[in-house]
Amino acid sequence: ALTIVKNQNTHEAMIQKLEGGVKSLRSQINSLRKGVDVVVGTPGRVMDHIRQRTLDTTNLKSLVLDEADEMLRMGFIDDVEWILEQLPSERQMVLFSATMPSEIRRLSKRYLSSPAEITIKTKAQEARRIRHRCITIQNSRKLEVLNRVLESFVGDGVIVFARTKAITIDVAESLDASGHQVAVLNGDVPQNQRERTVERLKTGGVNVLVATDVAARGLDVDRIGLVVNYDIPFDSEAYVHRIGRTGRAGRKGEAILFINHRERRFVSTLERAVGQTIEPMDIPNNAEINKSRVDRLKQKLTDQVKKLG
Repeated sequence: ALTIVKNQNTHEAMIQKLEGGVKSLRSQINSLRKGVDVVVGTPGRVMDHIRQRTLDTTNLKSLVLDEADEMLRMGFIDDVEWILEQLPSERQMVLFSATMPSEIRRLSKRYLSSPAEITIKTKAQEARRIRHRCITIQNSRKLEVLNRVLESFVGDGVIVFARTKAITIDVAESLDASGHQVAVLNGDVPQNQRERTVERLKTGGVNVLVATDVAARGLDVDRIGLVVNYDIPFDSEAYVHRIGRTGRAGRKGEAILFINHRERRFVSTLERAVGQTIEPMDIPNNAEINKSRVDRLKQKLTDQVKKLG
């Protein structure tokens, strides 16, 4: 999202979100006319308001460009540069990016004046909280193996990353039929539904989330214990983003990657990106699945006993 901050001194700032939809556009115009302190928007919607002169940036003081590398991946950088060219030359600008590809560095050099670069490094022991494994299988067996992986997993929430919207729906329908509490996040899910889904994931109403990379960006849920890469990501940066959804808040996490024989040659690139070995993993067998079922039952009984006192 593109964040425009107009008044840094306001403690209880009035915030206006700018996102898609004709109906929401009219309500946004009314809110902007009344005056707001903070504007948070997608690049396309911010451009719409600037062109219609319904977003006045004359007194803009600060601008925050969040998820810069993701916007580059999604093809929004040209839109962002157009917006930057419309803003006052005197302003504070902050750029947040999980990774720093060359295009983002070029953007920072062009639009930031003598910027201070702050890098937050992950301690070695923190990086090791995530265990990386991969299963080599035929594409036709992915759904079957995914179900076996989930049946053998003893832990909290799971995110399954798929490459396309269509695949997220197919996977979610299969998991739902198998009795999993599952939800979908993809580009077709409206913002209000996304917020409800994330809240259900946080509270345990949903245990398995099937998502695309774009839809899951910025997702922050502590209880995610496992990330399954149902489809191999397009590049190593996407893999880093995906597995970063687990192992949060000091917890341990697991990342499992599904690959076919042709994709095995890409594993070394992902290993270099995370600085860890991605261990080969066997498909969970019936004995492992049965043991996990017993462990989950024991945990449920223990939790019930604690509740009773």
